Amino acid sequence: MSRISPAHALLALAVVAVWGTNFVVIREALDALPPLLLATLRFSLALVPAFLFLPRPRVALSNLAGYGLLIGAGQFGLLYIAMNGHISPGLASLVVQTQVFFTIGLAMWLTGERLQTFQLVAVLVSAAGLAVVGWHTDASTTVGGLLLVLGAAATWAGGNILTKRAGSINMVAYVVWSSAFAVPVLFLLSLALEGWDAMVAGVRQATPGVWVAVAWQSWANSLFGYAAWNWLLSRYPAATVTPLALLIPVFGMGASAIWLGEPLPAWKLVAAALVIGGLAINLWWPRSAAAAAPAAGDPVR
Repeated sequence: MSRISPAHALLALAVVAVWGTNFVVIREALDALPPLLLATLRFSLALVPAFLFLPRPRVALSNLAGYGLLIGAGQFGLLYIAMNGHISPGLASLVVQTQVFFTIGLAMWLTGERLQTFQLVAVLVSAAGLAVVGWHTDASTTVGGLLLVLGAAATWAGGNILTKRAGSINMVAYVVWSSAFAVPVLFLLSLALEGWDAMVAGVRQATPGVWVAVAWQSWANSLFGYAAWNWLLSRYPAATVTPLALLIPVFGMGASAIWLGEPLPAWKLVAAALVIGGLAINLWWPRSAAAAAPAAGDPVR
């Protein structure tokens, strides 16, 4: 089965919408909580009580620990710090998608594969979009914020490599149990860098809405998102499902503009078009080339 049903397409769209709009939710939670404490709470709720009901996946502890550290302390730790006044939510949702190219680079470095022409074109197109963002840094988007989100994308890519090495496993259980390694590191980093007083003050001033935001990231973004997305990937070819991920920054930038009033000047739209365009080239070029090539046994005309 390669053509996705309308019901399953809506499920995929719901996941992408949750992942994209989550950048606005993060921004709301950061109004009360220090970024590393927010990450600690997010992964704590992802771990407890779910680990009581999900058996530990059959994967090496080193793999689980590596994934937890890369995604917890790496991806979300850096992303939350960046979004705490260093980059707007909409641009963060766009820039972090460069994880695709970091994943390609890591895979090539580990396997010795060479960069193909279409991949080079895709990287250059997206890099042009990042250059547009870098050229327009200001009070809402700094060079430091851009670099932090690129760091988050790079550590996300490392997590992708570990996920691939883990093989066919229950991805929800994998995310839940890897959180056990993320939580203590994030807590210690928060304690060292943000301080006990700031941590206590953040918890005390957190409104019910802030706790809903934390729960949303843990349960909707992590558990529902991974469960639904991987269920779809188990039923359909990856080439059928993964193109919908290109809508994540669309939802992210749109939600940021609607709910937070983030402006969308022409340069942001150009940057978004270039980054998403590069991702699209990387995704669709092999499929287009395969479709254009004569099938095996067909006469060459």
